[in-house]
Amino acid sequence: MEISKRLLPQSHLKEHPSDETKLGFGDILTDHIFKMDYYDGSWCQPRIEPLSPLCLSPAAMVLHYSQTIFEGLKCYRHPDGRLALFRPRDNFRRLNQSAERMAIPLVDEKFLLEALKELLRIEGGWTPSVPGSSLYIRPTIIATEPHLGVRPAKEYLLFIILGPVGAYYKGGFSPIKIYVESFYTRSAPGGLGAVKAGPSYAASLLATEKAARKGFSQLLWLDSVEHRYVEEVGSMNMFFVIDGKIVTSLLTGTVLPGVTRSSVLTVARDLGLEVEERLLDIKEITDAKDSGRLTEAFGSGTAAVISPVGTLCHDDVEFVVADGRVGPITQKLYDELVGIQYGHAPDTRGWIEFID
Repeated sequence: MEISKRLLPQSHLKEHPSDETKLGFGDILTDHIFKMDYYDGSWCQPRIEPLSPLCLSPAAMVLHYSQTIFEGLKCYRHPDGRLALFRPRDNFRRLNQSAERMAIPLVDEKFLLEALKELLRIEGGWTPSVPGSSLYIRPTIIATEPHLGVRPAKEYLLFIILGPVGAYYKGGFSPIKIYVESFYTRSAPGGLGAVKAGPSYAASLLATEKAARKGFSQLLWLDSVEHRYVEEVGSMNMFFVIDGKIVTSLLTGTVLPGVTRSSVLTVARDLGLEVEERLLDIKEITDAKDSGRLTEAFGSGTAAVISPVGTLCHDDVEFVVADGRVGPITQKLYDELVGIQYGHAPDTRGWIEFID
């Protein structure tokens, strides 16, 4: 398929942020959007056009049955000025995995990557250059068919929007506070926990808001059956350093298979660190803290890359991890990953793709 283009004249382009050190996260969008429709049994009409509000019927099925999925990845500016994507093929592979679970037609992953690169050739100037900043990329699919019956839609819209971002957390790379949620659940076996879908995140909002009012940055979810086993944080996979080993939850279908999670595990093993993927009881974590065997905790995700955890609160009892500071293993993994993403360290694994 050939991508058609309708671009804004130079005089209509928005001004770029004047101070890249003050970028927030998710508030600014660039000038153009990529779109592609699905109807009559196939994806068609790929196009890049000026960003504008979507026009949907009030009966669009996404508004009633939440048939929607998305991805999140970033474009980085390297020291030589080149624009780089980090493991984009893994993101589009996961988009199709989410699509399959949500009964959405699969997309040609190679074509979608080329479409993204074409959009970035147009909008690449929005990519900031200050440390810790990037151009956030949000591919999304929504069900657009106007129909008020419970079944998979027959029409969809895929779009990709971009926006310059700074650190996900206001404090940047500094320890955050996490509340362990013991009542609400995010996902159940056979549900949407491993899917990057809107309903998965909507289910987390009430509990997250309650935790925020108590002064916590995120929630740590436990399993929905026994409220005992660690799963993930709202926007991150979780890791704990116990007895010098990096321990993280198994991917059992209720935890999102994070691209950054996979990268952390690969880099850790390459550094000679011992890694365990297994069921992890919250009591084991509190016992390990009491005995001094828990020395670090951190989360990983596209938005924040790696976030050190300084405080955990379980059953309304707070305890400090790593004396509230960034631990050495957390720091090492962060430096390695960010170094690759921003071009300060060699990419020996083929994770970086440049926009030529």
